[in-house]
Amino acid sequence: MLRTRPMIVASLALAALLGGAPAAIALDAPASATAETSTTWAVAPASAEGPDGRVSFRHTIDPGGSVDEFIAVTNFSAAAAPFAIYASDGVVTEAGNFDLLPSGETPVDSGTWVRIGEVEGATPRDGGGIVIDVPAGATTLVPLRVDVPDEATPGDHPAGVVAELARGDDESVQVASRVGVRLHLRVAGDVVASVVPGSITTSYSPSWNPFAPGTLTVDYVISNEGNVRLGATTTTQAAGLFGIGGASAAGEQREILPRQQTAASATVAVWPVFFAWGEVAAVPTTVGEDAVQASLVAATTPFTVWTIPWSQLALLAVAAVIIVLIVRARARAEARVQARIAAAVSTAAAQPNDVASARAVPERTV
Repeated sequence: MLRTRPMIVASLALAALLGGAPAAIALDAPASATAETSTTWAVAPASAEGPDGRVSFRHTIDPGGSVDEFIAVTNFSAAAAPFAIYASDGVVTEAGNFDLLPSGETPVDSGTWVRIGEVEGATPRDGGGIVIDVPAGATTLVPLRVDVPDEATPGDHPAGVVAELARGDDESVQVASRVGVRLHLRVAGDVVASVVPGSITTSYSPSWNPFAPGTLTVDYVISNEGNVRLGATTTTQAAGLFGIGGASAAGEQREILPRQQTAASATVAVWPVFFAWGEVAAVPTTVGEDAVQASLVAATTPFTVWTIPWSQLALLAVAAVIIVLIVRARARAEARVQARIAAAVSTAAAQPNDVASARAVPERTV
């Protein structure tokens, strides 16, 4: 099985692939990276004389054109180590970081345009590239050539070249540790910049407090439908009937490669007025040092959602029950009062007849 080795190499790989720090670092192996337990190395863009200070390769090439480059592989360890050198297509992970296809996956785009040159003592690598042995504390220069096909489409075709620590087939657990350099490859031609929100799903959670708005969660994807890498700023808006309780939430996607997409989510406070309308708007932005000679126009996608005021309806139901109980209690109380009044009237009406009868009885004489 494959397992990424947790060591300083991972930090170097990330810095090199993202172009956020020098790809070659003059660094002594840390105390934990001993010759018996670890191998520490770095990869950097280079000229024929050695590392030249660049953090990545950046080229605009015509269809059918080519460019020659070098990478420098430096082994900081106390022992010689074998490295597999190969190229692959670039991708952006779910976490928003640039990476390459897994080593066992065959590239289908610009990764196939990169040919690793010959190095003395190198052997071919299965799947393309070469395997070289780099002595302890030494740097080996590896030539490479990018040949753009005549039928290549205009725009960005991200790729990268990696040096992966080669492991013997006899090991029960093979560790895939690799450090890479990013290739910003753009094929000359018309540039299209377009990001579009889509695949919107919504869910509404009313607040338990009937005097507070509920929470609307909007999940969506941003697709790069252009031909250059772009970032995006997003705005998610929602409002109830007649624009009641309008609210919005902002978001940002750092990098989306052409023909790829990224998932995002936003939460908006919306009052429960039975039904709400909204939209997700995305504005393309440039990434890093990229020059995009195209209009950056926003794209919007609407959505609707039921916002049933369950807590408010429950409060109304409780209030209605209380009112009914109060009305019934008052009705019963009034009925008891009326019954008492009627009884009193009946008693009072019977009293004169009794007096008259008493007066009609003759007095007895002795």
